[in-house]
Amino acid sequence: MLATIKGRGVQPGLGTSEERQGSSPINKLFMLALKYLQHWASSDLVSLSAQVCKNFCFFSGVCGVAVGYPLDTVKVRIQTEKKYSSIWHCVRDLYKAEKLSGFYRGLSLPVCTVSLVSSVSFGTYRHCLSHICKLKYGNADMKPSKMDITLSGCASGIVRVTLTSPTEVAKIRLQTQKQRPSISSSSPSSLLPPPKYQGPLHCLKTVAKEEGLGGLYKGSLPLMFRDCHSFGTYFLSYSIICEWLTPAGQSQPDILGVLFSGGCAGVLAWAVATPMDVIKSRLQVDGLGQQKYRGFIHCITRSVKEEGVRVLFKGLVLNCCRAFPVNMVVFVSYEAVLKLTRSFTT
Repeated sequence: MLATIKGRGVQPGLGTSEERQGSSPINKLFMLALKYLQHWASSDLVSLSAQVCKNFCFFSGVCGVAVGYPLDTVKVRIQTEKKYSSIWHCVRDLYKAEKLSGFYRGLSLPVCTVSLVSSVSFGTYRHCLSHICKLKYGNADMKPSKMDITLSGCASGIVRVTLTSPTEVAKIRLQTQKQRPSISSSSPSSLLPPPKYQGPLHCLKTVAKEEGLGGLYKGSLPLMFRDCHSFGTYFLSYSIICEWLTPAGQSQPDILGVLFSGGCAGVLAWAVATPMDVIKSRLQVDGLGQQKYRGFIHCITRSVKEEGVRVLFKGLVLNCCRAFPVNMVVFVSYEAVLKLTRSFTT
């Protein structure tokens, strides 16, 4: 937008010659907005860019969650319940029992925390990458190696576990608990007791009360393994694909290249993350009923013994289908934030 304004010869607070001649409310509002922007930019560039970054992170994160959450719910059901023979079987069964709201159960907590988690993830990545480059090359702005990018991505994945583990526990349990059918239903299942968890906060409170604070971090070991190597893959693959798609003489690809690179990075990251994602989901949902698994290793061995090695790849197709559009949005927003921040600080 700033480039467009510059191209039209707009100076902050003045507007184009056509706008100066006009006195319509829209033109006055436009000029007032430019003056306000000039005031903020001249008084505190860092604060303004930080606020813009937070808004972008929140917007892109919410969009990503909204796009991918129904598929995530189906994926979790398939990973944790043996009765589903296919994706369509799960979708049909879930819709029949809980209608459209069943696909969005537990959505509020990820929406509320997505801005913080995204900021921590990408902020940790940039911070680690900057420090690694400064230590290795003496300059934080030097081009990092592929190993530098991978290590920074792994660090980002490990750090975010402290934030995401409690929210993952609440999300998984809300997604998998059975809901009482409507009152009009005359089936025996209508006699089911009300759901154990009434919402995300009630779920967190109940888990902490019944299982202790450790219950909020159930499945955190496979979650750490999942996010560590998947985020290393995530940032590395994005960097490599962007490099391939960057035209000669330019520093980065166009917006279509960023969209494609982000989508592919998301797919590759979830491809390597799915086995640990299955184990994490099974451990986290285990407290909803009778405890089935004694721990991380027991969950892997028992799952493979009962359902074969293919159990570790349950939900892979859904993860990849969800990852492409979600991470297209995420990386376009990420690049926009970086570009906007540089324009304010240079």
